[in-house]
Amino acid sequence: MLITDIFLYLSSFIAIWLGAGLIIKSVDRIAHKLRLSSFAVSFFILGLLTSIPETAVSLSAVAEGKPEIFVGTLLGGVVVIYLLVIPILAILGKGIKINHQLDKKNLALALAVTAAPGLLVIDHKVTNLEGLLLIGFYLTLFYFVQRKHGVLDSEKIETLNLKVFSFLDLLKVMLGIGIVFVSSQFIVDRTVLFSQQLNIPAFYLSLLLLSIGTNLPELSLAVRGILSGKKDIAFGDYIGSAAANTLLFGIFTIINDEEVLTADNFFVTFLFILSAIGFFYFFSKSKNEISIKEGFILIFIYLLFIIVELSKQIIR
Repeated sequence: MLITDIFLYLSSFIAIWLGAGLIIKSVDRIAHKLRLSSFAVSFFILGLLTSIPETAVSLSAVAEGKPEIFVGTLLGGVVVIYLLVIPILAILGKGIKINHQLDKKNLALALAVTAAPGLLVIDHKVTNLEGLLLIGFYLTLFYFVQRKHGVLDSEKIETLNLKVFSFLDLLKVMLGIGIVFVSSQFIVDRTVLFSQQLNIPAFYLSLLLLSIGTNLPELSLAVRGILSGKKDIAFGDYIGSAAANTLLFGIFTIINDEEVLTADNFFVTFLFILSAIGFFYFFSKSKNEISIKEGFILIFIYLLFIIVELSKQIIR
């Protein structure tokens, strides 16, 4: 029944909120006990964990022979993170200071890695070789960021081997992941169901709707990070999650085992991806922060993106 679907749909948002809370609190405690930077842990671990919905959607898309769905979801996720999620964090959190998180070189590298899939899609196809390149780009980013934050230092690894951290925290993280995974997947399924009457191609449906549904964990982390005063964790997760999309893009391109074909009129979409990343870098580089005003500017660009993409469908 429709009423039941709507009730479960709304309940899933609450479940994601609770799951995100478990993840944030537990990861922060684990990072403290391992003497790791909360930002570094959230960049790599949370960045991958909050990409679980994208992973689930991508697996289903490849299994059903519709790789354009994972392409739209992962590329749309970049736009959502930089033009919606991070601006929300900046507005509600009264700005984001980033000078103590990523230096300008590593930030530029992270943004370049994030933009790479969109660049490869311009010719309307992605090959297995390009998929390998994308994986290589992410591993390069991992090397440089972890070198600064010491994720793989022998001292940290020794601490990990001594098991000084709480397994209860690990269980809470796993529980949070499970809640986020199940709830996000349900929301994505219902989003697709509620959108069938729009008659939008799978690529654009993924670009506009699934990209939001699969980034609900990031949206939840934004609000929870602000309320708990842990914006470092939230911000690190977003940059890491956007970069993780490149890793996932490469992995699922290879799993697909054939060239991934995409929409013919992708160039305008790519310009918005570049604009999202470009404006974010410009704002963050100017004062080492994203201000409230700049957050509103980024959200305005996101609304413009939605209008343009919907207009393309109406014209079609």
